[in-house]
Amino acid sequence: MKIFPRQTLRESVTLEGPGLHSGEPVSVTIHPARDGIYFRQGSERIEAHVRNVTDTSRCTMLGSISTVEHVLSALAGLAITDAEIEVSGGELPAVDGCSQPYVEAFESVGYESCGTLEIEGPFARVYAVEGQAKVAVAAGEGWWRAEFELEDCFIGRQEVEMSWTPTRYAADVAPARTVVLEWEMEMVKKYGLGKGLDESSCLGIGREKYMNPARFPDEPVRHKLLDLIGDLSLAGVPVEALDVVGERCGHAVNILAAQRLAERVTIRRVD
Repeated sequence: MKIFPRQTLRESVTLEGPGLHSGEPVSVTIHPARDGIYFRQGSERIEAHVRNVTDTSRCTMLGSISTVEHVLSALAGLAITDAEIEVSGGELPAVDGCSQPYVEAFESVGYESCGTLEIEGPFARVYAVEGQAKVAVAAGEGWWRAEFELEDCFIGRQEVEMSWTPTRYAADVAPARTVVLEWEMEMVKKYGLGKGLDESSCLGIGREKYMNPARFPDEPVRHKLLDLIGDLSLAGVPVEALDVVGERCGHAVNILAAQRLAERVTIRRVD
Protein backbone atom coordinates (compact mmCIF):
# COMPACT_ATOMS: atom_id res chain seq x y z
CA MET A 1 0.00 0.00 0.00
CA LYS A 2 1.17 3.52 -0.83
CA ILE A 3 0.01 6.68 0.93
CA PHE A 4 -0.29 10.02 -0.86
CA PRO A 5 -1.24 13.46 0.49
CA ARG A 6 -4.57 14.95 -0.53
CA GLN A 7 -4.93 18.66 -1.17
CA THR A 8 -7.53 21.14 -2.29
CA LEU A 9 -7.65 24.84 -3.19
CA ARG A 10 -7.59 27.52 -0.52
CA GLU A 11 -10.20 29.58 -2.38
CA SER A 12 -12.55 29.30 -5.35
CA VAL A 13 -11.43 30.38 -8.83
CA THR A 14 -13.55 31.21 -11.89
CA LEU A 15 -12.70 31.05 -15.59
CA GLU A 16 -14.98 32.19 -18.41
CA GLY A 17 -15.02 32.20 -22.19
CA PRO A 18 -16.42 30.41 -25.23
CA GLY A 19 -16.90 26.65 -24.99
CA LEU A 20 -14.07 24.88 -26.80
CA HIS A 21 -16.41 23.14 -29.25
CA SER A 22 -19.72 25.01 -28.97
CA GLY A 23 -18.28 28.53 -29.02
CA GLU A 24 -21.09 29.58 -26.66
CA PRO A 25 -20.30 31.64 -23.51
CA VAL A 26 -19.65 29.30 -20.57
CA SER A 27 -18.01 29.53 -17.19
CA VAL A 28 -16.46 27.24 -14.61
CA THR A 29 -15.80 27.81 -10.92
CA ILE A 30 -13.52 25.40 -9.09
CA HIS A 31 -14.26 25.34 -5.36
CA PRO A 32 -12.35 23.81 -2.43
CA ALA A 33 -13.73 20.41 -1.42
CA ARG A 34 -12.96 17.45 0.81
CA ASP A 35 -14.84 14.52 -0.77
CA GLY A 36 -12.98 14.00 -4.05
CA ILE A 37 -13.49 15.65 -7.44
CA TYR A 38 -17.04 16.32 -8.61
CA PHE A 39 -18.61 18.28 -11.45
CA ARG A 40 -21.82 20.17 -10.79
CA GLN A 41 -24.28 21.78 -13.21
CA GLY A 42 -27.68 22.80 -11.93
CA SER A 43 -29.06 19.82 -10.00
CA GLU A 44 -26.60 17.38 -11.61
CA ARG A 45 -23.60 16.40 -9.49
CA ILE A 46 -21.33 13.79 -10.95
CA GLU A 47 -18.15 12.23 -9.66
CA ALA A 48 -15.07 12.65 -11.83
CA HIS A 49 -14.68 8.91 -12.28
CA VAL A 50 -14.21 6.84 -15.40
CA ARG A 51 -17.49 4.94 -14.81
CA ASN A 52 -19.34 8.22 -15.48
CA VAL A 53 -17.78 8.91 -18.91
CA THR A 54 -20.50 9.23 -21.56
CA ASP A 55 -18.55 10.15 -24.72
CA THR A 56 -14.97 10.21 -26.05
CA SER A 57 -15.52 11.13 -29.71
CA ARG A 58 -13.77 14.54 -29.81
CA CYS A 59 -13.35 15.20 -26.11
CA THR A 60 -14.06 13.52 -22.77
CA MET A 61 -17.61 13.94 -21.47
CA LEU A 62 -18.92 13.22 -17.97
CA GLY A 63 -22.69 13.00 -17.76
CA SER A 64 -23.92 16.00 -19.78
CA ILE A 65 -20.72 18.03 -19.23
CA SER A 66 -18.20 17.98 -22.07
CA THR A 67 -14.52 18.82 -22.57
CA VAL A 68 -13.50 18.03 -19.01
CA GLU A 69 -9.99 16.77 -19.80
CA HIS A 70 -8.06 20.05 -19.54
CA VAL A 71 -9.24 21.02 -16.06
CA LEU A 72 -8.77 17.42 -14.91
CA SER A 73 -5.24 17.45 -16.30
CA ALA A 74 -4.44 20.65 -14.41
CA LEU A 75 -5.81 19.22 -11.16
CA ALA A 76 -3.87 15.97 -11.58
CA GLY A 77 -0.73 17.72 -12.79
CA LEU A 78 -0.65 19.87 -9.65
CA ALA A 79 -1.64 16.95 -7.37
CA ILE A 80 -4.99 18.49 -6.38
CA THR A 81 -7.16 15.58 -5.26
CA ASP A 82 -10.33 17.33 -4.06
CA ALA A 83 -12.39 19.96 -5.90
CA GLU A 84 -15.99 20.87 -6.71
CA ILE A 85 -16.20 22.01 -10.34
CA GLU A 86 -19.29 24.13 -11.00
CA VAL A 87 -20.09 24.45 -14.70
CA SER A 88 -22.57 26.63 -16.58
CA GLY A 89 -23.27 26.06 -20.25
CA GLY A 90 -22.68 22.32 -20.51
CA GLU A 91 -19.04 22.60 -21.50
CA LEU A 92 -15.76 23.84 -20.09
CA PRO A 93 -14.40 27.08 -21.60
CA ALA A 94 -11.63 26.84 -24.20
CA VAL A 95 -9.31 29.05 -22.07
CA ASP A 96 -6.32 28.98 -24.42
CA GLY A 97 -6.93 25.40 -25.59
CA CYS A 98 -4.73 23.93 -22.86
CA SER A 99 -4.51 23.67 -19.07
CA GLN A 100 -2.19 26.61 -18.37
CA PRO A 101 -4.96 29.09 -17.41
CA TYR A 102 -6.22 26.58 -14.83
CA VAL A 103 -2.71 26.08 -13.48
CA GLU A 104 -2.21 29.83 -13.12
CA ALA A 105 -5.59 30.25 -11.39
CA PHE A 106 -4.88 27.41 -8.96
CA GLU A 107 -1.41 28.68 -8.15
CA SER A 108 -2.79 32.17 -7.51
CA VAL A 109 -4.89 30.96 -4.54
CA GLY A 110 -2.68 28.16 -3.23
CA TYR A 111 -3.50 24.85 -1.63
CA GLU A 112 -4.28 23.27 1.71
CA SER A 113 -4.05 19.72 3.00
CA CYS A 114 -7.25 17.69 3.35
CA GLY A 115 -6.12 14.18 4.27
CA THR A 116 -4.47 11.23 2.56
CA LEU A 117 -5.10 8.60 -0.11
CA GLU A 118 -4.27 4.95 0.54
CA ILE A 119 -3.78 3.03 -2.70
CA GLU A 120 -3.24 -0.66 -3.30
CA GLY A 121 -2.30 -1.80 -6.82
CA PRO A 122 -2.09 -2.09 -9.70
CA PHE A 123 -0.04 -5.24 -9.18
CA ALA A 124 0.51 -5.89 -12.90
CA ARG A 125 0.85 -3.72 -15.98
CA VAL A 126 -2.43 -2.51 -17.49
CA TYR A 127 -2.81 -2.34 -21.28
CA ALA A 128 -5.37 -0.73 -23.57
CA VAL A 129 -5.33 -0.93 -27.37
CA GLU A 130 -7.60 0.76 -29.92
CA GLY A 131 -6.33 0.17 -33.46
CA GLN A 132 -2.84 1.71 -33.60
CA ALA A 133 -3.34 3.54 -30.30
CA LYS A 134 -1.89 1.98 -27.15
CA VAL A 135 -1.60 2.91 -23.48
CA ALA A 136 0.42 0.95 -20.92
CA VAL A 137 0.14 1.73 -17.20
CA ALA A 138 2.06 0.34 -14.23
CA ALA A 139 2.64 1.24 -10.61
CA GLY A 140 5.63 3.55 -10.59
CA GLU A 141 7.19 6.85 -9.63
CA GLY A 142 5.57 9.36 -11.98
CA TRP A 143 7.40 8.68 -15.27
CA TRP A 144 5.15 9.50 -18.24
CA ARG A 145 5.86 9.19 -21.97
CA ALA A 146 3.75 10.00 -25.02
CA GLU A 147 4.35 9.38 -28.71
CA PHE A 148 2.53 11.09 -31.60
CA GLU A 149 2.83 10.26 -35.28
CA LEU A 150 1.41 11.69 -38.50
CA GLU A 151 2.30 10.14 -41.83
CA ASP A 152 2.60 12.29 -44.98
CA CYS A 153 3.22 15.35 -42.81
CA PHE A 154 6.28 17.24 -41.59
CA ILE A 155 5.43 16.14 -38.04
CA GLY A 156 6.57 12.58 -38.62
CA ARG A 157 7.06 11.14 -35.15
CA GLN A 158 7.23 13.15 -31.92
CA GLU A 159 8.08 11.82 -28.47
CA VAL A 160 8.08 13.46 -25.06
CA GLU A 161 8.71 12.09 -21.59
CA MET A 162 8.41 13.59 -18.14
CA SER A 163 9.52 12.61 -14.68
CA TRP A 164 6.57 14.27 -12.97
CA THR A 165 6.71 17.18 -10.58
CA PRO A 166 4.09 19.94 -10.38
CA THR A 167 6.72 22.44 -11.60
CA ARG A 168 7.64 20.27 -14.57
CA TYR A 169 3.97 19.78 -15.47
CA ALA A 170 3.25 23.51 -15.28
CA ALA A 171 6.23 24.46 -17.46
CA ASP A 172 6.43 21.64 -20.00
CA VAL A 173 2.90 20.25 -20.41
CA ALA A 174 0.24 22.74 -19.34
CA PRO A 175 0.90 25.35 -22.11
CA ALA A 176 0.53 22.83 -24.98
CA ARG A 177 -2.62 23.60 -26.97
CA THR A 178 -5.24 21.55 -28.77
CA VAL A 179 -4.19 20.75 -32.33
CA VAL A 180 -6.27 21.09 -35.47
CA LEU A 181 -5.22 19.37 -38.71
CA GLU A 182 -5.54 21.51 -41.84
CA TRP A 183 -7.08 18.63 -43.80
CA GLU A 184 -9.71 18.04 -41.08
CA MET A 185 -10.90 21.62 -40.75
CA GLU A 186 -13.88 21.24 -43.09
CA MET A 187 -15.05 18.15 -41.20
CA VAL A 188 -14.62 19.95 -37.86
CA LYS A 189 -16.77 22.84 -39.14
CA LYS A 190 -19.34 20.45 -40.64
CA TYR A 191 -19.97 18.82 -37.27
CA GLY A 192 -20.05 22.14 -35.42
CA LEU A 193 -16.87 21.51 -33.41
CA GLY A 194 -13.99 23.74 -32.37
CA LYS A 195 -16.03 26.94 -32.50
CA GLY A 196 -14.35 28.29 -29.36
CA LEU A 197 -10.84 27.95 -30.76
CA ASP A 198 -8.83 30.61 -32.55
CA GLU A 199 -5.20 31.16 -33.55
CA SER A 200 -4.17 31.77 -29.95
CA SER A 201 -5.96 28.77 -28.46
CA CYS A 202 -5.03 26.00 -30.89
CA LEU A 203 -2.12 24.94 -33.04
CA GLY A 204 -2.86 24.35 -36.71
CA ILE A 205 -0.89 21.58 -38.41
CA GLY A 206 -0.35 21.78 -42.17
CA ARG A 207 1.34 19.26 -44.41
CA GLU A 208 4.65 21.13 -44.43
CA LYS A 209 4.59 23.41 -41.36
CA TYR A 210 2.61 24.70 -38.42
CA MET A 211 -0.07 27.16 -39.50
CA ASN A 212 0.59 29.49 -36.56
CA PRO A 213 3.47 29.92 -34.08
CA ALA A 214 4.09 26.87 -31.89
CA ARG A 215 4.89 27.19 -28.18
CA PHE A 216 7.17 24.15 -28.38
CA PRO A 217 8.69 22.46 -31.44
CA ASP A 218 6.87 19.31 -30.29
CA GLU A 219 3.71 20.98 -28.99
CA PRO A 220 1.31 18.36 -30.47
CA VAL A 221 2.76 15.44 -28.52
CA ARG A 222 2.88 17.53 -25.35
CA HIS A 223 -0.85 18.16 -25.71
CA LYS A 224 -1.37 14.42 -26.14
CA LEU A 225 0.41 13.97 -22.80
CA LEU A 226 -1.78 16.69 -21.26
CA ASP A 227 -4.94 14.87 -22.36
CA LEU A 228 -3.56 11.50 -21.26
CA ILE A 229 -2.93 12.82 -17.74
CA GLY A 230 -6.43 14.29 -17.53
CA ASP A 231 -8.19 11.20 -18.85
CA LEU A 232 -6.26 8.71 -16.71
CA SER A 233 -6.94 10.80 -13.60
CA LEU A 234 -10.51 9.50 -13.86
CA ALA A 235 -9.24 6.25 -12.34
CA GLY A 236 -8.48 8.20 -9.13
CA VAL A 237 -4.76 7.37 -9.00
CA PRO A 238 -2.24 10.24 -8.57
CA VAL A 239 0.18 11.03 -11.40
CA GLU A 240 3.14 10.32 -9.11
CA ALA A 241 1.93 6.75 -8.42
CA LEU A 242 2.15 5.60 -12.05
CA ASP A 243 4.52 4.98 -14.93
CA VAL A 244 2.66 5.45 -18.24
CA VAL A 245 3.40 5.15 -21.96
CA GLY A 246 0.90 6.31 -24.58
CA GLU A 247 1.39 5.70 -28.31
CA ARG A 248 -0.86 7.54 -30.78
CA CYS A 249 -3.26 7.85 -27.89
CA GLY A 250 -6.58 9.67 -27.88
CA HIS A 251 -9.56 9.94 -25.57
CA ALA A 252 -11.07 6.55 -26.44
CA VAL A 253 -7.97 4.50 -25.62
CA ASN A 254 -7.12 6.73 -22.66
CA ILE A 255 -10.53 6.09 -21.10
CA LEU A 256 -10.26 2.36 -21.80
CA ALA A 257 -6.94 2.38 -19.93
CA ALA A 258 -8.51 4.36 -17.08
CA GLN A 259 -11.34 1.81 -16.84
CA ARG A 260 -8.91 -1.09 -16.60
CA LEU A 261 -6.73 0.75 -14.11
CA ALA A 262 -9.72 1.58 -11.89
CA GLU A 263 -10.66 -2.11 -11.81
CA ARG A 264 -7.20 -3.02 -10.53
CA VAL A 265 -6.73 -0.58 -7.66
CA THR A 266 -8.26 -0.11 -4.24
CA ILE A 267 -8.43 3.49 -3.06
CA ARG A 268 -9.30 4.69 0.44
CA ARG A 269 -9.72 8.33 1.41
CA VAL A 270 -8.61 9.21 4.95
CA ASP A 271 -9.36 12.58 6.58
